[in-house]
Amino acid sequence: MKKDISKLDPKEYILIKGAKLHNLKNIDVAIPKNKLVVITGMSGSGKSTLAFDTLYAEGQRRYVESLSSYARQFLGKLDKPQVDFIHGIAPAIAIQQKVNSTNPRSTVGTSTEIYDYLKLLYARIGKTYSPISGELVQKDTVTDVIDFMKTYPADSKFILSIDLVVPEDRSFAEHLNILQQQGFTRLAVDDNQVKIEDLISFNFEPQPENKVALIIDRISIPEDAEESFFHRLADSLETAFFEGKGDIKLQILENKVTKSFSNKFEMDGIIFNEPNTHFFSFNNPYGACPTCEGYGKVIGIDEDLVIPNKAISIYEDAVVAWKGDKMSEWKTLFMKVATKVDFPIHKPYFELSEEQKDFLWRGDKYWEGLDGFFKMVEQNTYKIQYRVMLSRYRGKTVCPTCKGRRLRPETTYVKINGKAISELVDLPLNELNDFFQSIEFSEFDRQVASRIIYEISSRLQFLLDVGLEYLSLNRASNTLSGGESQRINLATSLGSSLVGSMYILDEPSIGLHSKDTERFVSILHRLRDLGNTVIVVEHDEDIMKAADYIIDIGPEAGTNGGEVVFEGTYDELLKADTLTAKYLNGDLAIEIPKHRIKPQNYLKVLGARENNLKNIDVKFPLNMLTVITGVSGSGKSTLMKEILTPALERNFEIFGNRIGEHDGLIGDLNQLNGIELIDQNPIGKSSRSNPVTYVKAYDDIRNLFAAQKASKLNGFQAKHFSFNVDGGRCDTCKGEGTITIEMQFMADVDLVCEECNGQRFKKSVLEVKFNELSISDVLNLTIDNAIEFFGKHEQKKIVDKLKPLQDVGLGYVKLGQSSNTLSGGEAQRVKLAYFLTKGETADKTLFIFDEPSTGLHFHDIQKLIKALRALIDLGHSVFVIEHNMDIIKVADWIVDLGPEGGKNGGYLVAEGTPEDVAKVKESFTGQFLKEKL
Repeated sequence: MKKDISKLDPKEYILIKGAKLHNLKNIDVAIPKNKLVVITGMSGSGKSTLAFDTLYAEGQRRYVESLSSYARQFLGKLDKPQVDFIHGIAPAIAIQQKVNSTNPRSTVGTSTEIYDYLKLLYARIGKTYSPISGELVQKDTVTDVIDFMKTYPADSKFILSIDLVVPEDRSFAEHLNILQQQGFTRLAVDDNQVKIEDLISFNFEPQPENKVALIIDRISIPEDAEESFFHRLADSLETAFFEGKGDIKLQILENKVTKSFSNKFEMDGIIFNEPNTHFFSFNNPYGACPTCEGYGKVIGIDEDLVIPNKAISIYEDAVVAWKGDKMSEWKTLFMKVATKVDFPIHKPYFELSEEQKDFLWRGDKYWEGLDGFFKMVEQNTYKIQYRVMLSRYRGKTVCPTCKGRRLRPETTYVKINGKAISELVDLPLNELNDFFQSIEFSEFDRQVASRIIYEISSRLQFLLDVGLEYLSLNRASNTLSGGESQRINLATSLGSSLVGSMYILDEPSIGLHSKDTERFVSILHRLRDLGNTVIVVEHDEDIMKAADYIIDIGPEAGTNGGEVVFEGTYDELLKADTLTAKYLNGDLAIEIPKHRIKPQNYLKVLGARENNLKNIDVKFPLNMLTVITGVSGSGKSTLMKEILTPALERNFEIFGNRIGEHDGLIGDLNQLNGIELIDQNPIGKSSRSNPVTYVKAYDDIRNLFAAQKASKLNGFQAKHFSFNVDGGRCDTCKGEGTITIEMQFMADVDLVCEECNGQRFKKSVLEVKFNELSISDVLNLTIDNAIEFFGKHEQKKIVDKLKPLQDVGLGYVKLGQSSNTLSGGEAQRVKLAYFLTKGETADKTLFIFDEPSTGLHFHDIQKLIKALRALIDLGHSVFVIEHNMDIIKVADWIVDLGPEGGKNGGYLVAEGTPEDVAKVKESFTGQFLKEKL
C-alpha cells in the first residue's frame, strides 16, 4: 500500500520517498518525530535495510558533508542511499548488536564513562590515609595559615620563621651574606632575635646545641586590614614555604605558642602521591599496576591447572603437581606441617577458608607453600622434565600485586567514605548505586563533587534500568554477551542526554528476560521524552505494545518482502491482515505440543559453583528439547558454557577450555559422540567467508561453472570461480568487492571496488554463464531464489545443500553475503543448517544453542523449532539457552535458574516440563509461562 507523504510536514515527520535499496520496493514511509517507533516484519523483509542502510546511512552521510573539505576528501565517495529524498532527518545514532570490544583493557566502567567520573571524584575529594597510623595525610596551604591567624584578636603579633639550613658547600658566614643580599634582616638564635649584620660583624659561628631560625616576617593583622594587606601576607608565606623547603613555623607572641605548618604531602616517614586523574587510570603507566601493566592478569602458575578438581582434598591428591615418586615428597612434607597448624587435609579444596588456601599457596615459617614448590621447579628448568612440568601449569592468572584490580597498590591509600576506588569497581552495580545514594560529605566536598556524583548516579541508574545490576565496573567488555553490550551502549547514550536526535536500535530486547522488558521499555520512553525519535527494529510483543507507532514490513522475506504492509498503532495492527498481526491476535500461533517427550537418559552436573552458581546439582535429559531459562545474570551461560561444555569436551579428550568449578559430571555419557556449542560468534573470521561456503554448496557451484563450454575454451578450472585464490578474482580488491579505506580519525570506510564494480571477479570469468547467470549473479541470488533457480535446472546436489538454510529461516540471505555482515542470530542459524546438511550420517551429538531466536519473527520461530526438532529426530540432543516464551513453552524440559541476577542468582529455581515450571511461584519464568500455556 502506497502512502501519499507529500502533504505531511517534515517538522513533524521524517519523510522517506522511494526507498529501493536491496529488496525495498520503492516505498514511501513517514516516521513521526519524537515518538517510539517499532519497525517489525519477518526476518529478511527489509527492516534493517530501511532503518540502518537507508535512514542511518543518510544521517551519517549528512554529518560527513558538514566536515571540512580536508576530511571529506577521504570520504567523498560515501554513496547516497537509494531513495528519491529523505526530509526532516535528525542527527542519527545507531546502537547495533556489535560483537563486543576485544580490547582486554576495556571494562564496563571505561565503556560507560562511569570510571572516568570516578577517577575525577577521587582526584578531587579523595582523602589519603597513612597505611601505618591510619591518620589522614594533609598538606597546609597559604590559606590555611591565614585562616589560623584570623582566629586571633586583631593586632595580635606573630613571627614567621623557618629552621635555618646551611648548604654543605657554604660556610655559615657566606650564607649570612647571601641572606642579607636577599633582603632578610634577622635570625632567632635560641629564641633570641638578632640582626644578621651584627652576627656578621661578630663572626658568629653557631654550636651544635644552638637552635637557629631565619625570621621571614613579623606580622600583625590590623582591625581594618584591606585586600592588599592579605596579598602581601600571602607573598611572605609563599616565600617562607619556598625557603623552608615546605616547613614553616608561626610564633604567637602573646602566649609564646609556636605552630608548625608543612605543605609537603607526607606522614609516618612516607611521601605520598598527590591524587590526580592519571593516578587512578590503569591505562596510564603512572596509575597502572607495575606487575600486570593494568591488565589485571599475568602469566603465572594457574590455580585451575594445579588443582583441577576442587571437590577432592589435599590428601586425595587434589594437587596434581605432587603426583609421582619424586614430587610426592612435597605432599608428605605438607602432611607433617599440616598437623602443626591444624590444616584440614581431608576437607575438599573448595571448602577451605581463604586463610587455609593462603597457607597452602604462600606458606609460613614452617613451610614455603606451593609458591616455594614452583620456585624450586623454576630453579631446575635446565632439566627438561622440569621445563615440561612448568609449562603444564602455566596460564593466565590473577595478578598477585593488584589482585586483578589493575591499579598500583598506593591507590588503596586514597579513600572516600572509607572505600578505595579499587573496592568500588568490584561491587555489583546495584550495591555501588546504594553506596553513592548513602554517601556523606562535608560542605566543601559536596560543592566540589555534586556534579560528578550526579553524572555517576544517573549513569548507574540507566544500567540498573536496562537490567544489568549484576555486572561490576571491573568486568572486562570482551566477556559480555551481544545483548549486554548493546544495553551498555544504550545506557551510555542515555548518559550523554542528547536531545533532538534519532536513535536507531537493533533488537535491544536480546538477552532480556520478560521480567526485565518492562523496565527496559521505560528507558526507551525516557529517551523519547527527552525529545528524541526512537526507532527500534524489534519482534518483541511487549515492546510493540509500548510503541507509539508501528511499521510492519513484508508481506514475507527477501524478494517477497520490501513493502510497507501496515503502519499505525498497536491496536490498529491487531485488526490488520499481516503475518505479524495474525500472530499477535491469535489467528496464527506456535502450537504447544500435544505430548511432551518423557525423559529416558540424563546428564547430571554435580555441585556447580563457578561465578555466582550456588553449589547446585542440575539434571539435563538427553534426546529431547531442553531449554535453560532465567533472568539475565542468573548463571545460565556459566552453567552451559563454562561447566557443562568443557567438562563434556574433556570426556571426548578435547583439552582447550578451562572447566568451571563443580564436583563432577555423571550420566549416560556413552549416548553422545560429540558436543557442539553453537553461539553467536561470526561463522568466519574472513570477510570472504559466507553462508554458501559454510554449508559446502559453493564447491558444487564452482564445479558447475567450470564444466561450462566457455570455461573449457578459456582453460578455467573450479579455482577460477573462487575469490579466495588468485586467478579468477579481481586483482584490485582481491575478491572482496570493496576496498577499505583506513580513517585515522574516524571509523574505516568501505568503498565499492572501481575495477570490478563490486562483482569480485575478472571480466573474462564473468563472461562464463550458466543459464544466463554469471558466477557473480548467482552469488547475488537469495537462498530462496537460488533453490528455485537450481531446482528448475535439475541441480539436486546444490539444492539439497541449500535447503537447510531455507529451513532455518535464512531464505532471504544472499548466497555470497559476507559472514561479518550477518547478525549473531543469523550466524547461529547458518551453523545449525550446516549440521542439518549432514543428516543421518552424523554421530550422536549434543547441541547447545545460545539464544537462537535472536532476530526472528514469530513466523520464523516456527521454522526454527522445526529445525531443532529435525536434529532431535536424527538422534541428537538439543539444549537451548533462551528467553523467548514461544520456544520455552514448546520445550520438553526446562531448567530455570535465578531467582534474580548476580549475587541473588545461581540457584536452581525450577526444573521439569513447562507445566511443572508454571506452577512454581518463585520462578519469574513460570509466571510469564502461565499466560502462554
